[in-house]
Amino acid sequence: MRTRVITAVVALAIFLPIVFAGGIWIQILAAALAVIATSEIVLMRRTLLIDFGAILAMVGAAVMTLPPEFMSAIDAPVIMHRSTMLYIFVLLMLVHTVLTKNKFNFEDAGVFTLAMMYIGLGFNMFVQARFAGLGSLFFVLLIVWTTDSGAYMIGRKIGKHKLAPAISPNKTWEGSIGGTVSAVLVAAVYAYFVPLHYGWGLMVLIAVIISIAGQFGDLIESALKRFYKVKDSGTILPGHGGILDRFDSMLIAFPVFYLLGCM
Repeated sequence: MRTRVITAVVALAIFLPIVFAGGIWIQILAAALAVIATSEIVLMRRTLLIDFGAILAMVGAAVMTLPPEFMSAIDAPVIMHRSTMLYIFVLLMLVHTVLTKNKFNFEDAGVFTLAMMYIGLGFNMFVQARFAGLGSLFFVLLIVWTTDSGAYMIGRKIGKHKLAPAISPNKTWEGSIGGTVSAVLVAAVYAYFVPLHYGWGLMVLIAVIISIAGQFGDLIESALKRFYKVKDSGTILPGHGGILDRFDSMLIAFPVFYLLGCM
């Protein structure tokens, strides 16, 4: 417990100032987190980090985090636009399958492509939420954190009915519903003190959707770890596991927040 608390304090001491600073700093943070998270999937798959396909996936994840405004700001040519770059990364991975005579195969290319998109675009939406304003960013963060905490505490107290026993045996329906209710209460208070442009009632509805989306993000990462038979995605955060363990909910919550037209 002591290790977990110390790690959380140190991580927040680094994370929060960068979030408040915004700009290039949050872009660097998002790119770094995307690279580390992608490397965790690479290692779960028991692939060396120096493998060309793994390097492509990690660099690709970092590129995916860059918002469109970044390419416009540096007057990037069309070949450097994100959709074109994604195709180039995929093409290089497929060429890699031929050059390695299928030691790096089509399945590897597919997993790494999905990883760099899922992770890179998830962190991209995190950056775009910051560009939309601290109010929007912290709204999503509070919903995710409250859902996680509420689900854990309520699930431990009264949880009896398993939510997804084949994927995450400790999660319960009671905890899931309790987490969402907790998030709605926090959203209602947040909407009162920090009113965003879409209004109080809509903020509460968005909180429900984001809470559910975040829980799916958690379950997706649990399914990933169960498939690869690992307890944690990594060890970079003592007592907390890896970057994917800490940001799994956000990698789904922020894109859903974006799709709802809130940024």
